[in-house]
Amino acid sequence: MPPLTLVLGGARSGKSRHAEQLVTAHEAPWIYVATAEAFDDEMRERIAEHQARREIGWRTVEAPVDLPDALVRHGSMPVLVDCLTLWLTNLMLGNHDILAATDALAAALERRQAPVVLVSNEIGLGLVPETPLGRAFRDEAGRLNQRVAAVADRVLFMVAGLPMTVK
Repeated sequence: MPPLTLVLGGARSGKSRHAEQLVTAHEAPWIYVATAEAFDDEMRERIAEHQARREIGWRTVEAPVDLPDALVRHGSMPVLVDCLTLWLTNLMLGNHDILAATDALAAALERRQAPVVLVSNEIGLGLVPETPLGRAFRDEAGRLNQRVAAVADRVLFMVAGLPMTVK
């Protein structure tokens, strides 16, 4: 597996499952960097579903905002980040500097010594969001995905559970 792989796709496209398979091709332990925060029962159920399908050997690290630090701390172990768009949501809702956070992410990825797979939603293929926040999020997600794709060794686009190689 290349050192840096970006797995893009829409909702329920198979991104996370495929990313897990890529990471588990390496020797355990594997680090699952979770960016989601469980603010309600539905999100808690989604997180539990992801956790239930993982095999023994995964260690979960929660990094809803400080993703770059989590990547650096576990730089010698295979890592799965799920997902960049939830991380972006946390940054935007917390009024963080998106450009500075993205720069810190890029710097952390450059310092890694082991493979990393990043999952992100491709949300720019749908309708224009109704609200200013929705449009800002769509735009920031597009910029973030472009930035990571530019430095990634491989980019996959998931469609109906099937990976398509983009880069």
